Amino acid sequence: MFRRCKEIGHAAHGARTKQDVLHCFMMHQRLFATTYTLTRLVLYLVLLAPVAVFVLHAFSVRWFYPQVLPAEWTLEPLLRQLGNADTREALWNSTQIALLVSVLSLLVGYPAARVLGLRSFRGKSIVYLLLFLPTIIPPVATGIGLNILFLRLQLTGTIFGVALVHLIPVLPYVVFTLASVFARYDINFEHQARVLGASGWRIFQTVTLPLVLPGLMVAGLFAFLISWSEYLLTLLIGGGRVLTLPLLLFSLVSGGNPTSISALALLFVALPALAVALTSRYLGTEAGIRFQGGAGLGRGDK
Repeated sequence: MFRRCKEIGHAAHGARTKQDVLHCFMMHQRLFATTYTLTRLVLYLVLLAPVAVFVLHAFSVRWFYPQVLPAEWTLEPLLRQLGNADTREALWNSTQIALLVSVLSLLVGYPAARVLGLRSFRGKSIVYLLLFLPTIIPPVATGIGLNILFLRLQLTGTIFGVALVHLIPVLPYVVFTLASVFARYDINFEHQARVLGASGWRIFQTVTLPLVLPGLMVAGLFAFLISWSEYLLTLLIGGGRVLTLPLLLFSLVSGGNPTSISALALLFVALPALAVALTSRYLGTEAGIRFQGGAGLGRGDK
């Protein structure tokens, strides 16, 4: 079948028939659709297989070899983890730190990203390189040096100190994300609002913020996810006094109890998954509203 399509492709233009060309096009389209579907299935399998294993262990008891599925299903392991004082403390600390890091990273990264995205100046590539360095340098090197500094500032073992050190791996992603948003941003909207008499805060509230809000949400989501899963810097700066879910999960892994590990792993994954789902839903809704508004405006203009 494909040899026939190849022969048609090498044939002269006048020798081709519409039926042959259409047949080859439909065949390639079906092949592409099949390949795309199989690729999606494999990707879903790779992503969901670990979660499925966690679910099987977290909601079951007495699952022994060679049983394919657990003999008894129960919520007891998950409820036991939720009732544990260390789990509740780690969950609360992780949430506080991740939210604080998201806010701080947006406050610090927004001005830098705006300048990098809107202006061209000498040494701009060097600034990008310097911002990218924290993702290259091993966190042990920066963490040990900052541990000495934070000891002098009495920030070790505190929520705020851990949040500050989380800004090191978070800021590059926030700045790069927002800089790409401002690279496509038309600053003439702000100039027009200023000509009409709007104040700086009014311009930001009614012009700038609605246009860059999707980018801010994505950057904040990146900051939340990176901070939520940070282990080494939390261990170095927290000094064992700031307990987070990654620290607790790593300590449980050394114990070797698959039921407790799976239950805590599901709790560790639950909040980030919820944050990603809510953000994607909001961005999808906003994109649909803007598309409908633009289509309506186009019909009105006609």
